Amino acid sequence: MRRIWDDFIDMPPVWLLWFLLAVWMQSNIWNPLDYSSAIAIWMGRAWIFAGIFLMLWAFLMFRRHKTSVIPKRTPKTILKEGPYRFSRNPIYVADAMILLGFVLTQGSVLSLVLVPLFMRVIRKRFIDGEEARIAQEFGPAFEEYRRQTRRWL
Repeated sequence: MRRIWDDFIDMPPVWLLWFLLAVWMQSNIWNPLDYSSAIAIWMGRAWIFAGIFLMLWAFLMFRRHKTSVIPKRTPKTILKEGPYRFSRNPIYVADAMILLGFVLTQGSVLSLVLVPLFMRVIRKRFIDGEEARIAQEFGPAFEEYRRQTRRWL
């Protein structure tokens, strides 16, 4: 049972789905500060589209370099091109962009707090461990990349 949790359920997309569900529930059950407007909805859709684009771009880099996209596995190489020139974690940035876009489309000011909370959860559950494994595997090469490239943006 623990293996199923580690391999499937405890994955960033599942956490994103939980947070999307929380936004949806909050905005549909109790939304006292509703700011729904056509502009907010279109801005939200733009953030979602941009997040999906960024995610696909980052996935393509993993495929091109034939390395694992699974968070709890050590990659075969340090990606430094494409979106990885700007962020060490563009897929997680994309997740946060999608969440922010969904919050905007739902018109929920209260749910805005979930975006930084999501980012904290992702950092604690995935990024910290990933970076420790990569640092152990690649040593000075990763340290140089870490100094040159921000974690988020």
